Amino acid sequence: MNPLLSPAPQPATTSHPVAAPSFAVISGEQVRRALEGREKQIVELVEAAYRLHGAGSANVASGLPRASAVLILNDHDTGYPFACLESSIISATRTAASAALAADWLSRTRPRPTRIGFVGTGLIARYIHTFLAGTGWTFDTIGVHDVSADSVMGFHGYLRRRVGGHEHSGQVTVHDSAEELVRSSDLVVLATIADRPHITDPGWFTHHPLVLHVSLRDLAPEILLASANIVDDVEHCLKADTSTHLAEQLTGRRDFLYGTLDDIMAGRVTPPADRPVIFSPFGLGALDLAVGKYVYDEVVRSGQLHLIDDFFHDLRRYG
Repeated sequence: MNPLLSPAPQPATTSHPVAAPSFAVISGEQVRRALEGREKQIVELVEAAYRLHGAGSANVASGLPRASAVLILNDHDTGYPFACLESSIISATRTAASAALAADWLSRTRPRPTRIGFVGTGLIARYIHTFLAGTGWTFDTIGVHDVSADSVMGFHGYLRRRVGGHEHSGQVTVHDSAEELVRSSDLVVLATIADRPHITDPGWFTHHPLVLHVSLRDLAPEILLASANIVDDVEHCLKADTSTHLAEQLTGRRDFLYGTLDDIMAGRVTPPADRPVIFSPFGLGALDLAVGKYVYDEVVRSGQLHLIDDFFHDLRRYG
């Protein structure tokens, strides 16, 4: 197993009784410090996790949960938890790293996008932009659109602080409509909270953009059926009324799926240049575990791990 995905250090042999691990609690501030400025390393980590998942080697059998606020890392041998991490940053980080990774791989057979547009301007949009910038992307124009004026204002302010004063950082434009933004962008990021498709016209995509469909439910099935669709995991994505699930329900088939991101990275399929390419990631628990373990290791390395040695009590089965 890739060392980045390995569990906490274990004894060399399991012939002796395995002791319950010490329990660590890692705060959001420690998570931020461990991840900040390491976009390239995290994208490489997420790529390794995708490859392991594609090979059937990711540690998904242990049933470790992914939660919106808390991530629990469990000891491989005992099943006992050994760390509790604030996970909203971890979830946003793995989502953004996945998007940046897909943008890189899916643009390798087409001109690299120079005009990016964000539909949905919340936390995830900010993280995705941070990861794109942190892995070397620059844009001539950055478009933003959201139904919330407050969100647009906040994201616009973030972009001005982030890119202001940097050469080739991109002109920021607020668009009044999603159509205007999509038509003027060759890399489209959909990061909304939509629970049903609100973008329905395939004609908006005739310029064949690359679309990072992070929020999963923005696009009508007709748009997907006219595009090359890449997912992170087929079974995960074809459920819960995602756009890909709706397309399957409409057609009764799955051949509109071009492949997985792992297929792209392994060279089994090549994204076409003559149609829109849409990446729809449902989100893999393995990515949360990979990033969470990376944070754990970084906090250990920094000497700032807060251990609670007596967290587990009454460990004798029969008293």
